[in-house]
Amino acid sequence: MSASSGTGVFVFSLMSIPICYLSNSFIHNSSADALLFAGCTSLLILAVSTRFMIKKKAPVDPLFYVYAVFAFLSVVNLIIGLEQDNIIDGFVTFYLKEADPHINTAHGHMISYWDGCVHYLMYLLMIAAITWGDSYRAIGLYWMGSFLMRAIVYILGNAVGKYGTHVSPLFFLHMLYILVAVWACFRVFSQPQSQDVQVNSIQEAQRQSLLDRPLDLLFVLYLIPALAFSTFRGLVVLDCSSKYCQDYTQMYEPYLKDPSAYPKIQMLASMLYSGPYYIITLYGLLVPGCEWMTDLTLVHSGALAQAQFSHIGASLHTRTPFSYRVPADNQLLFLLINVLYALVPQALCYRCCNRPVFFLRPTPEKKSD
Repeated sequence: MSASSGTGVFVFSLMSIPICYLSNSFIHNSSADALLFAGCTSLLILAVSTRFMIKKKAPVDPLFYVYAVFAFLSVVNLIIGLEQDNIIDGFVTFYLKEADPHINTAHGHMISYWDGCVHYLMYLLMIAAITWGDSYRAIGLYWMGSFLMRAIVYILGNAVGKYGTHVSPLFFLHMLYILVAVWACFRVFSQPQSQDVQVNSIQEAQRQSLLDRPLDLLFVLYLIPALAFSTFRGLVVLDCSSKYCQDYTQMYEPYLKDPSAYPKIQMLASMLYSGPYYIITLYGLLVPGCEWMTDLTLVHSGALAQAQFSHIGASLHTRTPFSYRVPADNQLLFLLINVLYALVPQALCYRCCNRPVFFLRPTPEKKSD
């Protein structure tokens, strides 16, 4: 398969820019039904055009077409974020007028930027891997974690927040997007995991104790306070009456009390997901042969990267009411803690993917007669 397929998807993803501009010009004063029709028509045109362009060497993997549509939508999300910040104008004015009010919250705003930048890059990388016949399992699992965290917070935040009664037809269209993405997640996870490591290397690595692996020792020392931090913030959003929780909310993260409910759902998801993850990862770093460590760290690092990006951005964004923003005097400490909380899992993921021998199980060699 040539590179023309991937190039075609990249070109057509950029067609979202003129499509958004023309759609905004035509239906600026129309209803949400016209908006829904325009969106579906644009996606149909995109799908047919892409299929026509690559019909001679069409990829067999259906994920190629899923990621092609997602790449198109990611550029649209970037346009939404830029217009919300008044960097551009006249592209999605009709959408911002008729869309669910959740998109105009600070958290929804940061999701638009994450989808438009990080997810878009992931889709292009996975499309390139499919085009060239390479494995896309690692980047797919990372995307899976990022997407699942985003979907959980978005759906539950819409249901229990102050905008819970405002549900438009666009919300159900978004649910269709989530269902397709969940199917893609399962398909990515079913991809075979290839490891070409000699048995002697595995046995040698697994004979080392934790003291012989100083990097892993640092990760173990990190996981314990990280577990406490995720649990602490979960207790804060559950209205714990402890003086420490109340002082932390007032001095460092007042955004946790934002009535949009996104930060509350975000912290609960982090506590219920990251908390058990840290305990399981401690076991995986101490006991050799835990083959699931690489996949687990990929999914978790993607989820936490998305969660922390949205949380940090929303905590400081001007769309958040001033009373819920991080106080200026404590912004440096807030950024230090939250950025560190986001980056260390990325380093752990890189360690597990780059040097996985400690987590592998030696395959017994077959004896020939």
